[in-house]
This record gives sequence, C-alpha cells and structure tokens, in this order.
Amino acid sequence: MRAIQHEVICSCTEVHPDAIEKARRGELPVPQLLAISELFKILGDPTRLRILNALVGAQELCVCDLSRVLEMTQSAISHQLSLLRRARLVAYRKEGKVVYYRLDDDHVADLLSTAMEHVSEQGGGTL
Repeated sequence: MRAIQHEVICSCTEVHPDAIEKARRGELPVPQLLAISELFKILGDPTRLRILNALVGAQELCVCDLSRVLEMTQSAISHQLSLLRRARLVAYRKEGKVVYYRLDDDHVADLLSTAMEHVSEQGGGTL
C-alpha cells in the first residue's frame, strides 16, 4: 500500500515583512536564473551525468574510452559531449588525432559531489 502524501498549506494570515525583505534581497537577476535553469537541464540527463562521473574518476578520457566505459556508440557519446562542451561543463585537448575530454573546472566536480551527497541523504535512490 502506498502512503498518500498530503499537501501542507500555511493557514496563517500574518505577513512577515523581515522575511519577505530578506528573500527579495536574495533574488537573482533573470539572466542568471535562466543560465542556472539551462545548467540543470543539461545535468538532468543520465547519460551526461555518467559521462561527467567517468571524467571525475579518470580525469581525462577520449571518446573511444568513454564509449567503452558507458557501453554506448562513439556517435552517441560525441553528441552528448558537444552539449556538455557548449555548457562549459567539459573541456578538451587534441593530441594528434585523439581528442581528450576532462571536466572544465572544479565547480563541475563540486556540483556532482553535492548532488550525490544530497541523494545519499535521501536514501540513495529516488528523491
């Protein structure tokens, strides 16, 4: 049997001006909100998360290596890498004909680590 989650609604009628002012001061500009939203859209794909996670562990991998790790075609991996590159989540370097990918900076690893901690606190599975 499934437990039904009830919606919690505030029944107070009192407004808290100090809390409202603090919340308004912390509001982000619309362009920044949109950029963050796009970042989370990119991170919302399991394949892209698997690629990023592989790069955390290995530091740097070529498309062939990623293809083996994820057991996917090189074409599929390349497509996802191009999206990750445009979002500045991965960077690359060429060595002859081989292109190596890595996380763009430490913030990407921090984002993944924070997300994993959050999910672990929730029991490790679904949110």
